[in-house]
Amino acid sequence: MEILAYIFAVVIGVVLGLLGGGGSILTVPILVYLLSIPAYEATAYSLFIVGVTSLAGSTSYMREKLVDFKVALLFSIPSFIGILLTRKLVLPNLPDLLFTLGDFEVSKNLVIMVLFSVLMMMASYSMIKKSNISVNEKAENKIRLIIKFFFVGVLLGLVGAGGGFLIIPSLIFFAKLDMKTAIGTSLLIIASNTLIGFIGDLTTSIEFDWNLLISFTLLALVGIVIGLKISNYIDGKKLKPIFGWFVLIMGIYIITKELILK
Repeated sequence: MEILAYIFAVVIGVVLGLLGGGGSILTVPILVYLLSIPAYEATAYSLFIVGVTSLAGSTSYMREKLVDFKVALLFSIPSFIGILLTRKLVLPNLPDLLFTLGDFEVSKNLVIMVLFSVLMMMASYSMIKKSNISVNEKAENKIRLIIKFFFVGVLLGLVGAGGGFLIIPSLIFFAKLDMKTAIGTSLLIIASNTLIGFIGDLTTSIEFDWNLLISFTLLALVGIVIGLKISNYIDGKKLKPIFGWFVLIMGIYIITKELILK
């Protein structure tokens, strides 16, 4: 199972390199189901893995001047506040067992995985459907966007996933960035917030397996290099719906396993 997990680490990187996002949605399920890391701890591992891989992905966009640093800074602040409040105040203070429904125990780990499966299904929808996003559409109100990015941060803090499928449309609607610049800017926002969130987790009681964490991250980085090379020959837009269906099936599997087959 450990070998399979490391193979998937490369796959995560390849998907990020090809599509500019989406691969990180698989990180937590791989850590939980293949490496037997508890869900709460897995979200902390994921913050580091997603942060480093997103930063690596954003550097190629920086070289091509496809990152808007002003916009990245504007939206990094509210999303970071959301992550900080969630990781420092909410999750550590939740009991492992939240409540029971008859013989069914609702634990913190269960809630995290169910929430994660819902996030996966939302992400899969955005991958499967044909994008109708246009830079000419009416921009959203700035205050509303700041509030939205705060809640993106809360979501990221809860499940350790990047949330690019929420961030990219917001950047296009508000800042009127073109798709490639929105992807590059989104990767930088995700990288900065996840890595800062991970640094905050270092002060908690979580004990990290650094060998595993670094090995997994390095393999994901290898995958990004491969994905970026492949993207020169294959249009990522054609692969996106296929990966979206895979993520949807995974999301359905997780929610079924946690709620029905438990």
